[in-house]
Amino acid sequence: MNTQGVDMKRRRTLVAATSVVGAIGAGFIAVPFISSMNPSAKARAAGAPVEADVSKLEPGALLRVKWRGQPIWVVHRTPAMLESLPTLDSRLVDPESLVPQQPSYCQNPTRSIKPTYFVAIGICTHLGCSPTYRPEVAPDDLGAQWKGGWFCPCHGSKFDLAGRVYKGVPAPTNLVIPKHMYLSDTTILVGEDTGAA
Repeated sequence: MNTQGVDMKRRRTLVAATSVVGAIGAGFIAVPFISSMNPSAKARAAGAPVEADVSKLEPGALLRVKWRGQPIWVVHRTPAMLESLPTLDSRLVDPESLVPQQPSYCQNPTRSIKPTYFVAIGICTHLGCSPTYRPEVAPDDLGAQWKGGWFCPCHGSKFDLAGRVYKGVPAPTNLVIPKHMYLSDTTILVGEDTGAA
């Protein structure tokens, strides 16, 4: 091989530059390909559990998170809110949550794992509207017997602070409780319960 007149330093530089450009190009091709193997955002939203941090949730306040494209409500109930729940039983369709759409660990008077925190899917069981959180007691528009809860502005359904539906309203059942569990005292995992609370 005749190397006379060939600049070897230039050749090595060109080979190195070509190799670097080729490697970068391969990376640009490989990254989207490998990323396509991961579940899409839509697939993750379809069922991936979500965490709700309640460490800064004030008593009486409502926290909203999104799971499976649905609003999830977490309410930090006060002692007064909890005391009012049994006084409403006679006005409710299913005060004991016996309709089998709920996790068994929420078939109790507070419809919760821990009475202080209430977790529910924020969709009315009538036609799918999202009720408004109304924690105030006896407002003029809801009457003197209202002790807090949710009011659906679409068709007038009412739910108490445990998501139990009142008699005589369009909604047929209580608000749905999603599967959930506590990862710690202040972190709730919505969408998974590993079979138990």
